[in-house]
Amino acid sequence: MIKINLLPARPRRRFAITLPTLPGLGLLFGALYAAAIVLVGGYWFWLSQEGRSLTAENARLDTEIAQYKAAIAEGNRFKKEKEELERRVALIDLIARNQQRPVYLLDSLADTLPPDVWLTSMEEKDRVLKIAGSAFSSTALADFMANLKGSGKFRDVDLIVSRQDLTKTPRLVTFEVTCRFEI
Repeated sequence: MIKINLLPARPRRRFAITLPTLPGLGLLFGALYAAAIVLVGGYWFWLSQEGRSLTAENARLDTEIAQYKAAIAEGNRFKKEKEELERRVALIDLIARNQQRPVYLLDSLADTLPPDVWLTSMEEKDRVLKIAGSAFSSTALADFMANLKGSGKFRDVDLIVSRQDLTKTPRLVTFEVTCRFEI
């Protein structure tokens, strides 16, 4: 089937913008395009250089951090060794200070001991001295306690236990005395 259009032909209107034709307009846009490519390429090159310099700076800082960590670890080790040595020196100083105490204690105790009294044990806990022994009589024990009080080096002298065994000969008095020794 064939169709025929019998209407008169109308001219078509075209809406087009017409620019004045300049002879160097193509060259102008070509130059702008080339300048844009050069600018974008230059910016890309600058960014890549900046990235490389930041990577190098990051690597340098990482090695510097590793050096500082090693120095800090060594400093902490020296600090621990110093604290350990200070603790040991303090302990040695304490031992040296307390080393003379037993000598003074025994010397003072020997000065207060009457001839009829024998000591069988001596123990010190929390600065309290516990003395156990035997004597020929209660009078010798009383003299021993009076000598302890009178020496000025023994405080809080107390008799804890005093027993006399009547079945044995000689009749010994076993005793236990507590006191505080002060230098």
